[in-house]
Amino acid sequence: MGLSTAYQLLLMNPDLKVTILEKESEVAAHQTSHNSGVIHSGIYYKPGSEKALNCIRGYTMMIDFCDQQNIDYKICGKVIVATKENELAGLKNIYDRGIQNGLKNLKQLNKNQLSEFEPHAVGLQAIHVPQAGIIDYKQVALKLKSCIGSKGGSVICNAAVQSILRQSNGWVVTTSNEVYQGNYVITCGGLHSDRLARMTEDSFDLKIIPFRGEYYTLKPTAQHLIKTLIYPVPNPNFPFLGVHFTSMIHGGVEAGPNAVWAMGRESYSWKAFHWADTKETIAYPGFRKVLSKYWRDGLYEMYRSFSKRAFVQALQTLVPEIQSDDLIVGGSGVRAQAIDPNGNIVDDFLFKQGNDILHVVNAPSPAATSSLSIGAYIAEMVLKN
Repeated sequence: MGLSTAYQLLLMNPDLKVTILEKESEVAAHQTSHNSGVIHSGIYYKPGSEKALNCIRGYTMMIDFCDQQNIDYKICGKVIVATKENELAGLKNIYDRGIQNGLKNLKQLNKNQLSEFEPHAVGLQAIHVPQAGIIDYKQVALKLKSCIGSKGGSVICNAAVQSILRQSNGWVVTTSNEVYQGNYVITCGGLHSDRLARMTEDSFDLKIIPFRGEYYTLKPTAQHLIKTLIYPVPNPNFPFLGVHFTSMIHGGVEAGPNAVWAMGRESYSWKAFHWADTKETIAYPGFRKVLSKYWRDGLYEMYRSFSKRAFVQALQTLVPEIQSDDLIVGGSGVRAQAIDPNGNIVDDFLFKQGNDILHVVNAPSPAATSSLSIGAYIAEMVLKN
């Protein structure tokens, strides 16, 4: 998100001096390089929402950027499958949203038509979404970094922000190794976005809660079971898409992710316990209210995290031929999810703009697909000011 914003700023005004401060030793160290690498079509999102508008525009901008910069991607399409009667209404709602969001050539499939696209998948009905694709977003981030450098911008790594203070001559940003001054500050902190916002916004009361998604990968002998991407109908009571199958741009197939509360904002396994982050999360009243709403779903996700058998059973609802021996433990990612004090999950993209400062507070999926669009949106807001 930060790279996309800097890139768009320099496109719109090449005379700007733009500096990115990155806390890690390289760009794209967390959410960008740990997601499933899907180019989302925009079919899921409420028409008119920031997610829908930016995903649709961002999709085209991402494809154009990759074409210009020779970044590998593949538009492979995907199917969204209803396996139970009580999922049919949700599937129809997804289809209707896709039509309202302007997607073309969507196909409603019966069980026989589904087998034409995914011969090993089963379901009562499905939707074929031809726009969906796959990509390596870290490669996009590295190319953006290169483009920023060629336009005179700079990316400084190992520069964790410790404070953001307003002074008479602008903003002063203190990092772990240097102090920087600027006329305008934009924060795109991902898993730490709320902490950055609170450095300048005393009344800011949202909290980022980290959720880890864990993946398995299919052994080569089982990869023939998946042609493209196979998704379930999302649980309307739980704000995640559910475990699914994803063919990857560099080869292979991922299965997952689940969604478990991570015991740390950068905790990629149960062993990576971070006490300060965990204590902060538990102390937040919004998190406790979320637990009261979703404790059954949360317990099931945790059970599925520890039980490969349960994970496989979830996958078998989509592809019954999948067996436990077909799967090996894969990677994981941590999603930054904003929650308010009342326990409401912030579903849409959220920005908080102040006087010469803008915080990207919430940018869940499809933020990677939407990144160039959101970057342009932010750049336009900044340049107006």
